[in-house]
Amino acid sequence: MSTLLSLDQGTSSSRAIVFDLEGRPVSSAQREFRQIYPQPAWVEHDANEIWQTQLDVAVRAAGQARAAGKRIAAIGITNQRETTVLWDRATGLPVANAIVWQDRRTADACMALREAGHEDAIRRKTGLVVDAYFSGTKLRWLLDHVPGARERAKRGELAFGTIDSWLIFKLTGGKVHATDVSNASRTLLCNIHTATWDDELLSLLDIPRAVLPQIVASSGFIGVTDCPGPIDGLPITGVAGDQQAALFGQACHRPGEVKNTYGTGCFMLMNTGQVAVPSHNRLLTTIAWKLPGETVPTYALEGSVFIAGAAIQWLRDGLRLFDHAGDIEALAASVPDSGGVMFVPAFAGLGAPHWDPHARGTLLGLTRGTSRAHIARATLEAIALQCADLVTAMEADAGISAGTIRVDGGACVNDLLMQLQADLAQTQVARPVISETTALGAAGLAGLGARLWTHVGELGDCWQLDREFVPNLSPTHAMQVRQQWHEAINRSRGWAATRT
Repeated sequence: MSTLLSLDQGTSSSRAIVFDLEGRPVSSAQREFRQIYPQPAWVEHDANEIWQTQLDVAVRAAGQARAAGKRIAAIGITNQRETTVLWDRATGLPVANAIVWQDRRTADACMALREAGHEDAIRRKTGLVVDAYFSGTKLRWLLDHVPGARERAKRGELAFGTIDSWLIFKLTGGKVHATDVSNASRTLLCNIHTATWDDELLSLLDIPRAVLPQIVASSGFIGVTDCPGPIDGLPITGVAGDQQAALFGQACHRPGEVKNTYGTGCFMLMNTGQVAVPSHNRLLTTIAWKLPGETVPTYALEGSVFIAGAAIQWLRDGLRLFDHAGDIEALAASVPDSGGVMFVPAFAGLGAPHWDPHARGTLLGLTRGTSRAHIARATLEAIALQCADLVTAMEADAGISAGTIRVDGGACVNDLLMQLQADLAQTQVARPVISETTALGAAGLAGLGARLWTHVGELGDCWQLDREFVPNLSPTHAMQVRQQWHEAINRSRGWAATRT
């Protein structure tokens, strides 16, 4: 039986899952890797460690599948998106640590671009706001701060890529330097209307074209692996950034369909078909994917929450409120409400629709009666409230109601969080049987690229409902909670700017 190997390279771990052609996991492996914090608001990864952990889990998952008599037909890759790697083409070694999407070191550079009047032109071409979240200013920082990097980049000696490019380069033994349209659309350097690198944007950010990867479709032949062991000689036929892959894996293949992923952050996407819908509510317009034979990509509206599951990790590791992330549900459910506590987890600033890089985490409403259970519940509410803001903005931009949100990611197994989401967003929440939809989406793109399927409708049959959550809170009560939330948001704004 043919299977597909999905490499799911995330912010905190590298995973590999082998799927059969009905979307069922056959084997899997996962390894966490280090998070590096050199300064406040700086976040880095060791790109070599990412490569080694991803290779290890790929070999293990593929070995298990082959031992079970399953033939791997192709590889799909999905990745943490805006994280930026700069490496030496000849040695294949990074010239510095990767700068992670959460990193805020270029916030002032982004502010300078906005103050110089460039934001509207950048937004028209890229669909993005000018924010440190994206790769372009991260790459510029590396070229400016790594000794000799800019001149070496101009000579073609260095290669830039998001994590997909890095893995493709390493998997193919340095033969292929490429990125797919979904990842390219997150760099501030790609014109999403032409799906090409834009000379005006490159000039504005002072990025030499010689350092950039080739932009390819999300599905189709990209290269062949050159690695020892069970993954050697396999075609790479699918690539997409993690959130676009999750949209695809959730079978949101038609305009108007919505998914939300609960991971380190939260990411909500709405398929808008082959129309790049401009946002008037500070969402992002992004490329979702480009399939074989298509001349125009599929686009999406996206809202990004920077801190979601990471807030739960902070309660576990920073405050030591519980031993395991899964313990938060029982703790939060032990109280009927948050006791007036409101938590804004703006550890890395605020994402959509607020976009304040200088906001910081804020805990309000504490009294002598506040317990760790109240803080735990306030954290789950904060995740749901951030996503409710995205729903409101998305509905306004698209002009349609998000009747159902399909959910995935590690935190979607938390029934209390899913009920809070339905209550506070006043919409239905549908959780699938297979929650690993990011990896499934990458496998689906690879399967189409390898011609194991002929159209996306065949993939939609793989999606099955596990549980649906409907609002139990009245619209009036939900609005009152959200009004209090927006007051808390306002109190978190600008904190870092006033302290520098």
